This record gives sequence, structure tokens and C-alpha cells, in this order.
Amino acid sequence: MTIKDLSLLIASVAFVTGFHDIAQSAIVSRSIEYNMVGKKFEGLIAYDDQLKGPLPGVLVAHNWMGVTNQTKEVVERLAQEGFVAVAVDIYGKDVRPKNAEEASALAGGFKKDRTSLRNRMQRGLKLIKEQPQVDKNRIAVIGYCFGGTAAIELARAGADAKAFVSFHGGLDSPKPADGARIKGRILALHGADDPFVAAADLAAFEDEMRKNKVDWQLIQYGGAVHSFTEKEAGNDNSKGAAYNEQAAKRSWIAMRSFFAETLGTKP
Repeated sequence: MTIKDLSLLIASVAFVTGFHDIAQSAIVSRSIEYNMVGKKFEGLIAYDDQLKGPLPGVLVAHNWMGVTNQTKEVVERLAQEGFVAVAVDIYGKDVRPKNAEEASALAGGFKKDRTSLRNRMQRGLKLIKEQPQVDKNRIAVIGYCFGGTAAIELARAGADAKAFVSFHGGLDSPKPADGARIKGRILALHGADDPFVAAADLAAFEDEMRKNKVDWQLIQYGGAVHSFTEKEAGNDNSKGAAYNEQAAKRSWIAMRSFFAETLGTKP
């Protein structure tokens, strides 16, 4: 056999092996409806139906625009990495802001009414635990921007989950004593130059975590502002919200490392 023939053989084997791997992975991605206090909600679920369960679950809280394509990309990426991902719908079915003004009004309402926000998140947690593919003892909660705030509020409600991750979320501490109810571990991924999170809020968050002896981490990314994981935010830091590719990659890696520690998954 010549070197050329050997190279062709190796290439053929690699192609077949790669095709086999792709064939073995089948991501199921669909909407999932549920009810709460007489209202209808529509989230998302994604998982690899070729993986044997029970699998670790990740509840995803959307940003202030509601359940969008960005939310869908996150749950599908998590599914590709071996998780059952469920996106909670905080606003309600068919309640999707058309612009920043509408989003601000909706998100602002829930930030003023943290009890309602926690209740909507609790319903999402119940939803993911109801999925037959999910290991109920290995669940994490993540959120983006407004969803990051929602993830931490769920932790403050005493929710039974192993890990809570906030990506560029609000870090204010309206009721510091509620930190005593946190059962899981906290990871806050924050843009060091985020103008929407006041220094006083950041200090209050840290103080709450310390005083209540929470197992917590805060990672700040230099040069990153608000929404640093979201390409839709553009690249102009002067607007206060902008995509930062390096921070986006590093924060995802940090989350996966955190999951390895808390859920026993591969980093």
C-alpha cells in the first residue's frame, strides 16, 4: 500500500466515524406549554434522545425580550453538550416584547415584584423536574440579563437546585436576609465595565453572599459591558450593552467548570 492509499484509507475511516457520531446524536428541540394560576406559558425544551437518562438538567431564564431565538440557541447548545435544557417562560404565552421599551416595562414590573418573579421561576423548576429524562438531583439554573436576576431570585427563594448562574444579570440585593435561604452554589459572570450594575449593588450582592455564608463566585471580565454574550447587542461598548466574544467564550467555559463541580459533569 502506498502512502497515498494509506492517507485515503485514514480519511475514509475518519469520515465514516464522524458520520456515525453525528448519526448517533439526535437533538430534540420543541416548545413546551404549561399552566400557572390560570395562565398559559410556552417555554422550550431540548435534549439528545440518543443519550441514556437520567441526564443533568439546566433551567434557562430568558433575557428581557422573552423566549426568543437566542433562548433557543442556548437550550440547543446545552442539549448538544449532554444536558436536558428547559427554557422557562416568565412573561406568559404570546407575551413577547416588540422593542426595548416594551421589554423594559415587562422586566421592570417583575423586578419590582420579586415574589411574582420567584413564583414564575419556581414553576419553571417544577416543569424541568417533571421531565422523565431529567435527574432531579442534578439540576442547575442559568439566566441572561433579566434572566440572571431571575436565576438568583430563585436561589433566594430556597429552590432545590445544585447551581445558579447569572450571565450579566442584575446583582442588587433588595432583601439581603433572603440569602440565608440559598441552598445551591452561586456563580455570577459579570462585565467589569457594565454601567447598568451600580458599584453599590455589586457591593451589596457580595455582602449578602458573605453574611449568609453562601458558596459563591463572582467573575468579572475586563473590557466587557452588559449583554456580553449576546451578538444582537452589537459591538459598541459606549452604548453600555455590547457583545464581547472573548468574555462570551470564557463565561461559558466557567459555567461548564462550575457544572463539573456541582453536577458531576464533564467540564
